[in-house]
Amino acid sequence: MNGPTRCVYLTITKANHNSHSGPTAEKHGFGQVGMHRQTVSVIDAVAIIVGIVVGAGIFKTPSIVAATVGSETAFLLVWPIGGAISLIGALCYAELASAYPNEGGDYYYFQLSFGEGIAFLFAWARLMVIQTGSIVILAFVFGDYFAQMVPLGQHSSAIYAALAVVVLTLINSLSVKQTKRIQNLLSAAKILGLLCVFMAGMFFAAPAAALAETTANSTNRNLGLAMVFVLLTYGGWNEIAFASAEFRNLQRDMLRSLLWGIFIITLVFVLVNLAYVNVLGLRGVSESEVVAADLMRRVFGDYGAKFISILIAVSTLGAASGTIFTGARTNFALGQGFYPLRFMGKWDERTDTPLAALLTQAVIALCLVVFGQWQRKGFETLVEYTAPVFWFFFLLTGISLFVLRRKDPDTPRPFRVPLYPLTPALFCLASAYMLWSSVAYTGLGGLVGIGVLLAGLMVLLAGGNKERSG
Repeated sequence: MNGPTRCVYLTITKANHNSHSGPTAEKHGFGQVGMHRQTVSVIDAVAIIVGIVVGAGIFKTPSIVAATVGSETAFLLVWPIGGAISLIGALCYAELASAYPNEGGDYYYFQLSFGEGIAFLFAWARLMVIQTGSIVILAFVFGDYFAQMVPLGQHSSAIYAALAVVVLTLINSLSVKQTKRIQNLLSAAKILGLLCVFMAGMFFAAPAAALAETTANSTNRNLGLAMVFVLLTYGGWNEIAFASAEFRNLQRDMLRSLLWGIFIITLVFVLVNLAYVNVLGLRGVSESEVVAADLMRRVFGDYGAKFISILIAVSTLGAASGTIFTGARTNFALGQGFYPLRFMGKWDERTDTPLAALLTQAVIALCLVVFGQWQRKGFETLVEYTAPVFWFFFLLTGISLFVLRRKDPDTPRPFRVPLYPLTPALFCLASAYMLWSSVAYTGLGGLVGIGVLLAGLMVLLAGGNKERSG
């Protein structure tokens, strides 16, 4: 997830079997490994990791984390802990991706490890929970900050979130291509926003008053729930694993890239949160709906708040558009592979887009916007909705590493996770703890997400694991 977003890139093929020499899995319209040019350097990989992970979450989640941990020290410590957990997980993904370099990513690992049933449930979860939930999470961040400039009343955030989903889906439906220049400008806006927050918070503002530095809510200390939001902010580190086949020197460069990338991300997150606390105090951070805007307002007044809100809104729209783009294509693949969802597997020749998949995704996302507004927590509700399902499949990914080591020991593994089996065991334990926390400490949103995943079992029993005829 970037901020919250995860983008699994898929190539739709007609091949029925992967050419990999290890255990084969029948293909159901999902990615087939191809030839890759080995062009990715350490610097390239670090830039990709940082660009994916440092997203919209850092402008929203600190408020929730501050309200949950209960002390300033804990608030600043959870971010390095999140970086350590992310690094452990990234090492596990790196081994899987180097041994089984397939554009289907997790879907392919689940096929090899557990069979078609689990693979289908993952694809279903992406359609109904993970990908659509990520779109709406980003849409709510956009809505929260855009409402700082043009408020529309009590439901401003939800209205803007819904408009973002509709407009971005329309743009993607019209086959408007996203260019590197546009994406680079959006990334630049994000980096500029973070730089402004840090500089303003550390060099242009007086420290927060002592009263504001006291415990945000001494009765609401919950490390598990805080880590749900911290690790949401770190979401997306695993994406570099899907480029493993393109590394110039995989065995050497993958580890270096992950270490440097996650170190830089962790440093950025710690410094930005230090700036938040320095200006607003822990209580001020915990009570803020738009923490970056409130910091800039405290330092530079309303003009500063509007400036940072524009930067964040623009960069968030870019992330949401990219998530809509990739999500529609994975849903198109799902429609091609599973008969009950075949309506999504049609490519519109007029617009040259997976139009049915785009519209289906938009309808689900709009329903989630309504759900988030009904719960009156918007962003937080959608994080709760996605978290249990997300961590369930992360746990399965960690387990799949053990399964494939046992089932397929002869497959070359250009990158092997250090300190096996300790490292993947730690990742599984961390994922299990996060799964438990996301179920035990979240509200109705988490239960609804689990219910939607279980509904996928009904679709599977109705024939979801059958190949598309013809």
